[in-house]
Amino acid sequence: MNQYLDIIIRSAAVYLFMVVALRLFGKKELSQLNTSDVILILLISNSVQNAMVGNNTTLWGGLAAATILFVINFILKKLIYRYKKFSDLFLEKPEILIHNGTLDFKNLSKLGITSDELKEAMREHGVQHFKDVKLAMLEIDGNISIITGDQTLKQTHYKRRKNHKNLVRGN
Repeated sequence: MNQYLDIIIRSAAVYLFMVVALRLFGKKELSQLNTSDVILILLISNSVQNAMVGNNTTLWGGLAAATILFVINFILKKLIYRYKKFSDLFLEKPEILIHNGTLDFKNLSKLGITSDELKEAMREHGVQHFKDVKLAMLEIDGNISIITGDQTLKQTHYKRRKNHKNLVRGN
């Protein structure tokens, strides 16, 4: 078999394995990395390198592996955006953590979110007490959104996409 075709097949297999593994271990892991998570990512990248390129340590072998990873990622994102079935398969749904000041212990336990992590997210949003939280959600990107009923509390919001009208007007 052609050595570059071999690299492409190996890299695609590793990519798909990693997508499935991340899906199985949950979305919380993606945005809330701690020291052990960073170490795990570094070790995984080192361990799968040889699985992707085999004995080929040339520049072209590395570029072939990187290129196929970018291409697969691009295609997967397009499929997720275009087809709901792909989106449902690869993306998790937002989960309610707190509703009207009441913690959803079942969801918190299922998602592996500790009270310390939830309190940290609340502090980041300027909220001190659980009773002040109207809604807390674990979003699909792994971030925790906090909404309060108190108009005096400052809300923080991360916009993933800029408003197209503002870009056109230069605002």
